[in-house]
Amino acid sequence: MRTIRLTYPHTLLMDELPETVAAIGFFDGVHKGHQQLINTAVNKARDDQMESAVITFHPHPSVVLKKGVQYVQYITPLREKQKVLQQLGVDRLYIITFDKDLSSLEPQTFVEHFIINLNIKHLVAGFDFSYGHKGLGNVQTLGDHAKGMFDYTVVEKVRSDDQKISSTRIRELMKSGNIKEANNLLGRPLIVRGVVEEGEKRGRAIGYPTANIKVSQDALLPRIGVYAVKVLFKNEVYEGMASLGYNPTFTSDRETPIVEVNIFDYNNDLYGEELVVEWHKYIRDEVKFESAEKLVEQIDQDEKDIRNYFYRS
Repeated sequence: MRTIRLTYPHTLLMDELPETVAAIGFFDGVHKGHQQLINTAVNKARDDQMESAVITFHPHPSVVLKKGVQYVQYITPLREKQKVLQQLGVDRLYIITFDKDLSSLEPQTFVEHFIINLNIKHLVAGFDFSYGHKGLGNVQTLGDHAKGMFDYTVVEKVRSDDQKISSTRIRELMKSGNIKEANNLLGRPLIVRGVVEEGEKRGRAIGYPTANIKVSQDALLPRIGVYAVKVLFKNEVYEGMASLGYNPTFTSDRETPIVEVNIFDYNNDLYGEELVVEWHKYIRDEVKFESAEKLVEQIDQDEKDIRNYFYRS
C-alpha cells in the first residue's frame, strides 16, 4: 500500500494518477462498519480493474474546530490505521491534513480538489459523510458536486444487536471495560503497541516480572484495571495479564496510567523491544492493597483466572 500525505492545496496532477475507486471517511477504529465501506471500494476496484484507495484525515477535526481540544486519543492511532488498511487490501492511502484551510473549503472546491483531481472515478461514502465548510456537503449534494466526473455508492449504517456500529459506541465499551463486545464490533482484538522500557522492577521482586510498555499518547486505552491479554512478539503469540493503571499499592503521585504486562512462561529480556498487546477480557478494577503480600495473593488469583479463561476460549 502506498501512503500519500496531502495538504491543501496539493500539487498532484490528475493525468499522472491511476483511475481509482476510493472510500472516504475518518475511520477511527476501522470497525466492521468501516470495513464494509472499504471492502465495497476494494471489490469494485478489483472488478473494474482500477486501483483502490482510502481517503482519510489527520488529525481529528475536533482538534481544529473545537476550542480547548489539544489532541485526540484514537482507537486506532494513524500508524495502526495504516496497518489495518493494508491488511484489507487497499492499494493507496491518501492522508489529508485537517487544518483551518481545509475546514474553510467550500464543498465544491473540496470535491474538485480531493476527489476529481485525484482521478477518483467512483467514491464510496457512508450515509452520514459530510464535507466542506461547516459540513455543508453531504451524500445528498455529492451528485451535484461530482459534475459527472465520478459515480458514487452510499453505504447505509451497519448494525450489531440492532444498534449502529460506531467509533463512539466502541469508545463507550472500552470505557466500561466491555472489551469482548468492543472486539466484536472491531472485528479483531483491540491492541496497543509500544516499546518496553525500564521500570521500577517491583514485579520481579514479588515474583511477577512485567514488561513496562511505553504507549503513544495518541492511543486510547480501555478502563483502568487488570486484563487478560495476548502479546505478539517476533511472530510468536503469548498469553499474559496486563495491569493498566497507577500502581497505587506502591505509588501515590503517578499522573498518567502505565501498561505493565506479565507474559506467562516467558523470562527473556525485552528491554527496547516493540510488543503488540491484544486486550481480551477485563478481569477486575485496580485496587490499593495494604501490603505487597496481599497484592501477590490477588495476582496469583488473577493468573489462575486468566489462564482458565484462555483455556476455555
